[in-house]
Amino acid sequence: MSDMRLTIRTNLAMRALMFCAINANRTVRKAEIARACNSSENHLGVVINMLGQTGFIETTRGRNGGIRLKVAPESLSVGHVFRAFEANVPFAECFSGSDNRCPLTASCRLRGELSRALEAFYNSLDKVTLADLVDGNTGLYNLLEIEPV
Repeated sequence: MSDMRLTIRTNLAMRALMFCAINANRTVRKAEIARACNSSENHLGVVINMLGQTGFIETTRGRNGGIRLKVAPESLSVGHVFRAFEANVPFAECFSGSDNRCPLTASCRLRGELSRALEAFYNSLDKVTLADLVDGNTGLYNLLEIEPV
């Protein structure tokens, strides 16, 4: 079993995007996403802010405010989302620039292999869209769809 894990932010970002895609016919509220995705509103707020900065969602303020997808689900690749959220998280110590204390870095071939493996991971996710995750996924609709108001 691998210890490779997504950050909580990336995981929440995907949950929030799937929630928005399932409820594409309406503006959704942070509290609704938090409740459905088992997250605190504070933690989700950081993720929503990042999703807005990347242009994946649009936010509106005010009484009727909330968030909506800004990108069509069929044109939003999971790889793009993962890169946006994981880019600043070093996979291993030798990827962390000034924080790298590994004495093997200068002669180690593992870093290059890890880089190639990570790129293959992202390339695989580039082929998956948000639409692929939600279209026809009845179970997900049952979990995330908000009743029409």
